[in-house]
Amino acid sequence: MGTVLSISPATKKASIMDAELAKNDKSLKRHSMFVSLSWKKLVSNSAKKSAKKVTPKPLPARELTSGQVAQLNSDNIRKTHQTEEKKPKAPIPVPVPTVPTKNGDGLVQNGRISTVQKRIVIQASTGELLRSLGDFMCRRCFKLKDLNSGEVILWFRNIDRTLLLQGWQDQGFITPANVVFVYLLCEDTIADSIDSAAELQGTFHTCLYLAYSYMGNEISYPLKPFMSESNKDVFWEMALRIINRLSAKMLQLNADPHFFTQVFQDLKNQRDTSEANLDR
Repeated sequence: MGTVLSISPATKKASIMDAELAKNDKSLKRHSMFVSLSWKKLVSNSAKKSAKKVTPKPLPARELTSGQVAQLNSDNIRKTHQTEEKKPKAPIPVPVPTVPTKNGDGLVQNGRISTVQKRIVIQASTGELLRSLGDFMCRRCFKLKDLNSGEVILWFRNIDRTLLLQGWQDQGFITPANVVFVYLLCEDTIADSIDSAAELQGTFHTCLYLAYSYMGNEISYPLKPFMSESNKDVFWEMALRIINRLSAKMLQLNADPHFFTQVFQDLKNQRDTSEANLDR
């Protein structure tokens, strides 16, 4: 008896297909491995290249002379100014003046207000002010019928001349400002009740002494031209009363131009224009 071997065609075909599949699979694996290795190498090379630092090459140094440095500085300053000029500048606020409520008080032109004020100019010579002072004394002391302004002026000039001749002062005291000061003292001190020329002269000399002491150019003045021995006590008592009463006005006359102008105008208004009281 013999043994019969039988090979199925399907089995043989399957074996052939399996062999072919195995062969293709190996080929794909080799190809895939090759692609994978190639990609890894490419990525690695790119990473190495990007990791390298690039150091810029410095420009060769160039030595500049002092003239070239100055020229470069000048160019830079000019460029800076040109840049600043091109920038728009912010507008500067301009204050708006108040328009006057009354017509004629002011005139507004180009954002400015102009006011027109009346200026009163008072002019008078030393002689005119002396005449006004004398006229005031005559009007105030109306009980002295024989008194005239020329006599009062003579009392003033005699004292000033005596001080010059004796060397107590280098220049005369009689000036418009000083006459105004004397009038300030006399207007407050001389009373209308005076009925003797000696009393009036003593009071006037006391006012003159204080005026010289306060307004004069010298440090001190002697008493003899102003005071007599017979009225020594009266002289000092009156001087102290005038100082206590008029110290504030004396200071104000020198410090306040408006007050000085007021007293100046008041003295000028004392002038008597009638021919009966003119200087002789």
